[in-house]
Amino acid sequence: MTKSKKTILILSVSAGTGHVRAAEALEQTAKLDFPELNAVHIDVIDYVPKFVRHLFSDSYIKIINRYPALWDFMYQKSDKVEAHSSKLKKLRLTIERLNAIKLNKMINKINPDHIICTHFLPSELLSHMIYKKKINIPCWVQVTDYHIHGLWVQPNHFGYFVASDEVAWRIRDYGVPIDKIYVTGIPVAPVFFQNLPKQECAAEIGISADKTTLLVMSGGFGIGRIYELTEGLLSMNIDAQIVVLAGRNRVLLNRLQKLATKHNNRFVPLGFTSQIEQVMAVSDIAISKPGGLTTSECLATNLPMIIISPIPGQEERNANYLLENGAALKACDITGLEFRIKELLNNKTKLEKIRQNMSAIVRPNAAKDVLRIVLQGG
Repeated sequence: MTKSKKTILILSVSAGTGHVRAAEALEQTAKLDFPELNAVHIDVIDYVPKFVRHLFSDSYIKIINRYPALWDFMYQKSDKVEAHSSKLKKLRLTIERLNAIKLNKMINKINPDHIICTHFLPSELLSHMIYKKKINIPCWVQVTDYHIHGLWVQPNHFGYFVASDEVAWRIRDYGVPIDKIYVTGIPVAPVFFQNLPKQECAAEIGISADKTTLLVMSGGFGIGRIYELTEGLLSMNIDAQIVVLAGRNRVLLNRLQKLATKHNNRFVPLGFTSQIEQVMAVSDIAISKPGGLTTSECLATNLPMIIISPIPGQEERNANYLLENGAALKACDITGLEFRIKELLNNKTKLEKIRQNMSAIVRPNAAKDVLRIVLQGG
């Protein structure tokens, strides 16, 4: 019996929210623009034991939040070519592969025509499955940052989708043939490219659509010194309303709500929202860490960023990409942040120039291009 539709399995890992959002963007685009395609999105974390889940989600968040220097060391160390054959890596892969049995069964049950990975963990696991002939399915990798780390690069994959020409250049340095590298950009959900009604979005959030709005973001898990940053913003003499996102960090949200009450609700604290595009649509400047998907969504909505506290490693590279292209500003402390905000609010020409530079590097068809290439087999 032949399939009426081709099936693409999209594998993400909820270590941070960006990998999942990229997968969701591909899934949503498939449903909207590829009627001949059946897209299935799976979070690999749901198919591994608790201790592996803890390693890739909880431990990751704790390390980057409390020990950024340690994360920087781990990032640099694991990126070196010689580390890929180390005893530590062999031990890690052995543990991962022993716990990939459920994942293997799930893949065989779905029996997809293609697989796309938006995280390096399934990329590694599938590379080994292909080598051991446990699966015989074309596997693709969507890199979700504006840089490439060695863990993403594994043998036996059909192709790699990357954000920029520089990432394509760098991935060649890991030995990936040029005909397996596609510069498509990072997939962003279609809704971010829609011209959403500002008045309706503002009313939904509970703010004015006519006032300048600063949006403070901390990622889906509420990472960073957002409370202290909000206090700093409240001390500034700025004619703007402020929206602060706490993500899934309930403790942070509770503290922010108390702070808002103390300051006569001079800012709006929000928890995790599945409609971040509405908040972006009413904002004039984003103050944010430069996660791969956060960056891509700001580019999609043409929302200028002031970068704060990038995570060592991948986010520092994302920040460099934006700064080199004149598509963002960066603040190293509260004093610098106040200067940057006033600089943009008082210089509309500079603000518009940043928007123009953002438009020059945005890739609105990333998700469509990825799916088209996969369906064509490269």
